[in-house]
Amino acid sequence: MAAAALKLFGLSLLVNLLKLQEHQDHLKVFPPSCTRIQCPGYDVLHSGDGYEIRRYSSPVWMSTSPIQDISLVEATRAGFLQLFDYIQGKNDYSAKIEMTAPVITQVSPSDGPFCTSSFLVSFYVPKENQADPPPAKGLHLQRWNTTYVAVRQFSGFVQDSDVGQQAAALESSLSGTIWAKAIRKTHATDTTLIYTVAQYNSPFEFSDRVNEIWMSFDIDDADAAA
Repeated sequence: MAAAALKLFGLSLLVNLLKLQEHQDHLKVFPPSCTRIQCPGYDVLHSGDGYEIRRYSSPVWMSTSPIQDISLVEATRAGFLQLFDYIQGKNDYSAKIEMTAPVITQVSPSDGPFCTSSFLVSFYVPKENQADPPPAKGLHLQRWNTTYVAVRQFSGFVQDSDVGQQAAALESSLSGTIWAKAIRKTHATDTTLIYTVAQYNSPFEFSDRVNEIWMSFDIDDADAAA
């Protein structure tokens, strides 16, 4: 009797874990951090199964130089330390800048499992600083034009082992859509598909963590409204 009850408990726990994983894979939440600190605004053009299509209106980013590493986690940590020094006043104006979200890492994957990839880590510049962002040694400004991104959310702490799986899941969920066609066309000359990992939480926050995989593309507004 006890063995049967234990088996039933184990089956119930497995079902609940699978449900939790399904929820995590299809998480669609507004990052709680964006209610406390500034985040770039966007319009949601389409919500699909496991993905969202957004249009960002000319966000401004302060970015590191490309970081060569085999680990996205380590590259992001190294880049964030540079950006944290920047917002704390280590810039040409000695100006302190408010923290924003997300911190994004643009990834140019390597061709092999043991080759270094290129990572560009960026901080969203607050609106009050966008007209004249303080320059700083080793950092450069990115002023995006209107940018379209396909987005997949996932929770928890970002791990190197998760990122490729999440990017592949986003690519799979987009298969057969006009968005997948636009992504392929935009990146037709790339040797590898470039994607971005967006992280919204402080390393010291252990709950309500929101991360995203972004795949950017160009598309006509007429097609975006279709």
